[in-house]
Amino acid sequence: MNEKTEKLVDDIVASYSSDGTTNRIDAENMLAKDTLIEVVEEIRKLLFPGFFDENRARSEYIKFLVGERLEFIQYNLKKQVAKALGNIEMCSECKKSTINMEADEIVHKFLERLTKIREYLQTDVRAAYDGDPAAYSTDEIIFSYPGLFAITVYRIAHELWELKVPMIPRIMTEYAHSRTGIDIHPGAKIGKYFFIDHGTGIVIGETTEIGDNVKIYQGVTLGALSTRKGQQLKGVKRHPTIGDNVTIYSGTTILGGETVIGSGATIGGNAFIVNSVSEGMRVSVRSPQLEFTNGNPTDGTWDWVI
Repeated sequence: MNEKTEKLVDDIVASYSSDGTTNRIDAENMLAKDTLIEVVEEIRKLLFPGFFDENRARSEYIKFLVGERLEFIQYNLKKQVAKALGNIEMCSECKKSTINMEADEIVHKFLERLTKIREYLQTDVRAAYDGDPAAYSTDEIIFSYPGLFAITVYRIAHELWELKVPMIPRIMTEYAHSRTGIDIHPGAKIGKYFFIDHGTGIVIGETTEIGDNVKIYQGVTLGALSTRKGQQLKGVKRHPTIGDNVTIYSGTTILGGETVIGSGATIGGNAFIVNSVSEGMRVSVRSPQLEFTNGNPTDGTWDWVI
């Protein structure tokens, strides 16, 4: 190693000691993100058997297939949950033993909820099919709709969030975010028959509550009014509540923990809402006035038609 390179090494190593938040030297290994993504994909195969398998899922072997898949999920998820729970403090064997027992219990409770997740997803698929005339089959929706992919990963992550698993739920939903452009926080509460149409650019914040039969389009933000207080707002209801049977069109922003969109409301595109909307109301932005012109701009003559 030459002197220039050695100096670079020394400088980089010295920077590690200046701020401990961006390194984990001599600390317990952190979560394996790739493993968690594998777990998500295996769970999707359990939730939609036969859709994402390389080979045909035969009924005579389905119990074996489910058992094998559960074993993979249980083993790998338990290891990652234990790491998330222990984080830096996994120092003694007793502590590790306690954390492993807690992780085992959490993963078992999570796996017991898979049938509930399937029940919700069945309604989501039905909502997408009933709500989109461009969908020619439910198979098409399951295979290809980014909205359903994001909802599926959210529903997986949400159950882990409810079981108070740190970090892992957010890693899962950010995986879906990176693939679809749809950002659903795992802490949000979303009812049945949820349909995301198109989906790119949707943001649903942590304390959002969404009822049943809600349909939202691309570019919708369900966000917080202000996050200037940062960590002081942790646990505070910052995001809106959306009632049942609500449709929110593209480009709309709805902000604030006290903002409630009443059941049956329809929110038109590009609206900016920070106050509650009563049940059954239709909210729309007044159309801008369009101006059409005839003529040649180079000779300075214009014929305006409004």
